[in-house]
Amino acid sequence: MKVLFIGGTGVISSACAELALSRGIELYLLNRGQSVRSAPQGAHILHADIRDADQAKSVLAGRSFDVVVDFIAFTPEQVAADIALFRGRTGQYVFISSASVYQKPPASLPITESTLLDNPFWDYSRNKIAGEELLVQAYRTEKFPFTIVRPSHTYDRTKLPILGGYTAVARMYQGRPVIVPGDGTSLWVLTNHRDFAKGFVGLLGNQRTIGEAFHITSDELLTWNQIFSFLARAAGVEPRLVHVPSEVIARFDPNLGPSLLGDKSHSVVFDNSKIKRFVPDFAATIPFARGAEELIAWYAADPARQVVDGALDRVMDQIVDAMQAVSRGLS
Repeated sequence: MKVLFIGGTGVISSACAELALSRGIELYLLNRGQSVRSAPQGAHILHADIRDADQAKSVLAGRSFDVVVDFIAFTPEQVAADIALFRGRTGQYVFISSASVYQKPPASLPITESTLLDNPFWDYSRNKIAGEELLVQAYRTEKFPFTIVRPSHTYDRTKLPILGGYTAVARMYQGRPVIVPGDGTSLWVLTNHRDFAKGFVGLLGNQRTIGEAFHITSDELLTWNQIFSFLARAAGVEPRLVHVPSEVIARFDPNLGPSLLGDKSHSVVFDNSKIKRFVPDFAATIPFARGAEELIAWYAADPARQVVDGALDRVMDQIVDAMQAVSRGLS
C-alpha cells in the first residue's frame, strides 16, 4: 500500500508513521522538514509546503497514492485545496479532525461518532466542523473518498497535557502553586500517541471506512486532579493545586480561554466501540501513569527542553493571588 502523510513528524503523525512503516506500508511524507522530530527511517521524503499550491503540484506531479492523510489541515479552505489537489489521485483521503467538534457542553455521555457537532466557543473546532462538511458534500457530489478521524487529547513524551506545559512543571519543582481548571474533578481522556496509531493505521486502505468518521481515544478516565498528581509523582514532588474556574482563567489570559471553554472544562467519556469494530486489534494499553513518567524523564534528560514561559508564569501568579484574595474575603 502506497500512503502519503502530509506532515508526518508531529505528535500524532510521528507514531502513525513509525507503525505504518513497521507494517510494510510504502510511506511518503510531504512536509517542510522543519519539525523537531526526525523523519522515520524508511520513509520517502517530499519537501514542500502543502499550502503553496504551485510547490505542492510540482513535487506531486505524476504521483498517485492509495491513501492520503492530511495531519495539518485546519480550515475549510485548506480542505478544499486538498480535494482539488488529490481528486482522482487517491483511493482514500483521511482528514484529521478533532474530538473538540462534538457538542459543548455535551448534552449526554458517552460521546459517539453520531453526537451532534457544535462548538460555539472555539474557532479551531468550528473550522474542523466546516472541513468535515466540505468532505461530506464532496462525497455526495463526486464520491470523493474521505474518512474522518477525530483525535481527542493525544500526547507524546514531549507534549505535557496540562495548563502551562513545562512552566507548570517548573512551578511544581519550585514548590509553587499550579492552576487546575475548575474544581479538578471533571473527567478527561488522555491518549498516548502510540495507542492512537494502533487504531489509526488499521483504517488505512480499508474501503469500509469511506464516508465514515471515527474517534480514537483511550478508555482510561482521569480527573484533572489525577493528571496533575501523576505528573507530580513522576517528578518526585508534592503538588500545590489551586482550582480556578475556566471563565476566570480566560479573563486573565484570553489565549487560554477557547481551548478551556470549548473543550477541556467539560467532562468527556468516549464510546470507542466503532473503531474497535473496524479495527478489532485496537486497544489502548498505555496508562497515563506510565506516560507521565516518560514525559518527566524526557524533560529531565536535557536542560534545553526545560523552557519556562515568563509571561505565562506571571499570569499564573496573578491568578493565584486573585483566588487567594477571594478565599480570604470569604473566610
